[in-house]
Amino acid sequence: MMQPSLKDIGRGFSNPTLCSQAVFRQSLVALSLPGQPQTLDLNLSNPAMQAPENAHAAAAALLLALLDQDCKVWLSDGFANSHAAAWLRFHTGCTVVTNAIEADFVWIAHANELPAFENLAQGNAQYPELSATCVVQVLDFDTAPVAGAWTLSGPGVNGTGHLKLVGLSDNFLSERRNSQIHAPCGLDFFFTHNDSLIGLPRSTQVKD
Repeated sequence: MMQPSLKDIGRGFSNPTLCSQAVFRQSLVALSLPGQPQTLDLNLSNPAMQAPENAHAAAAALLLALLDQDCKVWLSDGFANSHAAAWLRFHTGCTVVTNAIEADFVWIAHANELPAFENLAQGNAQYPELSATCVVQVLDFDTAPVAGAWTLSGPGVNGTGHLKLVGLSDNFLSERRNSQIHAPCGLDFFFTHNDSLIGLPRSTQVKD
């Protein structure tokens, strides 16, 4: 990861308390209503937040709201030439780790860089909450019943929903299904595109 000087690190939230609370609330809505896009109101930060290179605004804002000095985060190779690691450390006090399985949060610059699920923390029977939350930047998403869209069901989904994510590897669904066998362990996901995010908690059932 790049090691920039402080002058190279962009702004975080202009009002950390207000902005973090607002984004945190929307992240809870995203997880409670799987597959329903939430557009973040980044105008709360004035002057505007300056996301690092290769970062979606929604992903950067989400991590600013969720991370603190007790959190460990891993970044995919798409951020290797970005100030993202230093930006997160400076604004949140988090620890950036080099081994994905040690991370509480993983930030994926390009959706196809998501590590194999076995290389991410998924909790255990006694402490299922000790799992990673994955923030994955996708090329696009669609919630209409278009070709290639998944069908979603489960808690928070009114009947069934639809979701198409562009850029994920072909084996994502099979890996996710395998991980759900070990419920309540598993991974929670946020998928972002520009200033919008979608939640996909481990409890949601997905069919292709």
